[in-house]
Amino acid sequence: MLSMIGLIGGLVLLIILTLRGMNLFISAPLCAVVVALCSGVPLLTGDVNFVSAYMDGFASFVAAWFFMFLLGSMFGKFMEDTGAADSVARWIINKLGRKQAVLAVVLACAILTYGGVSVFVVAFSVYPMALSLFKDANLPRRFIPAALAFGSVTFTMTSAGSPEIQNWIPVKYLGTSPYAAWEVSLVVAVLMASFGYWWLKKIINRAVANGEQFEAREGDPILLERELPSPISGLIPLLVVLGLSFTFHDTLQQNALIVALLGGVIAIAVINFKHFHKPQTAIHEATTGALVAIGNTAAVVGFGSIAKITPAFDTAVNAMTSLPGNELVGAAVAVSVIAGLTGSASGGQAIALPEVGPHYMAAGVNPEQLHRIVSISSGALDSLPHNGYVVTTIRAICNEKHSAAYWAVAAVTVVVPLMGLAVAIGIFII
Repeated sequence: MLSMIGLIGGLVLLIILTLRGMNLFISAPLCAVVVALCSGVPLLTGDVNFVSAYMDGFASFVAAWFFMFLLGSMFGKFMEDTGAADSVARWIINKLGRKQAVLAVVLACAILTYGGVSVFVVAFSVYPMALSLFKDANLPRRFIPAALAFGSVTFTMTSAGSPEIQNWIPVKYLGTSPYAAWEVSLVVAVLMASFGYWWLKKIINRAVANGEQFEAREGDPILLERELPSPISGLIPLLVVLGLSFTFHDTLQQNALIVALLGGVIAIAVINFKHFHKPQTAIHEATTGALVAIGNTAAVVGFGSIAKITPAFDTAVNAMTSLPGNELVGAAVAVSVIAGLTGSASGGQAIALPEVGPHYMAAGVNPEQLHRIVSISSGALDSLPHNGYVVTTIRAICNEKHSAAYWAVAAVTVVVPLMGLAVAIGIFII
């Protein structure tokens, strides 16, 4: 009982501190200590202790993602420094009109995500363009994280055919394909995309009607009086990233991102070499930003590592994976709750599937239906305030406060996927 109180209490405390803007390098380990103490996990001694477990999670994330974060940050900064992001933004505004700035950001993220670029990296790549678009359209910048997240972690990340890991983990446990239940997936994706975009626009329009507008800040890229490169020179590097990621995904898996992003960085450096303003400053800001972003995310991953070694977590997993009633509903609840506890969509699947997969398949559940439900449900409660992607996008990339930006993010990345999940379950039951 004490372990469960500590687990829930530590998670709630982490969410509250995150929303209040406390530094995650302090709040995440502090909340993890609360969880560890309530569960009897020793802080410094023993084979399994707080320090070793927390740092194992922290360090493993940094080891797995460092080059992706670094190259993704450099790609974004090079787009910004050369003026390529401003050029593409102006071209989109001229073609589609200022009212379509949000749509442009969402589509850019969706194309990159479905093309195989990790959701962690997409925000780095698209943010400079998004900032220019929101500035030209005079839209409140606190909604940029929601636009980036909606295009990245909702209707694209968990849809049939998506190369993102959240659509591939079930293949290992269920023997399905990434295109499992594609008919239902298509219906759900279209519903999520259309309703989510309508809701996001409604939220932004309400804020504009209340007098909110774009506010420049110290540290924003300065629009110099200079000749901007052609919009094509900004689109080509994006296509290079997309093409290389798609080409090498099957053979290199996650490491395909390193090749893709390196190709994108080289492409923009070569094509727009004469348009660089302060390349050394851009590289410095990119490396610093990458370290802050990956550090914030790793700090939250460390919290999840502590949560996973507590007795309460095992109890919660056992309870979630043995729920009575409809099997698809049980699987959806199990994956959603575990993803929320760990702050990770892939973590929720990896923990729940070894339990629910064999059990439900033995009960005669269609594996393709189970695949799609598990995939969609992993992308809902994972987007609570302490989620690594949410923290990175809001704080490290967009430099916003959780209190200002998160609620729009929650609308399109928690509520909308839950609605899509309900629709998918309903179709399968019928």
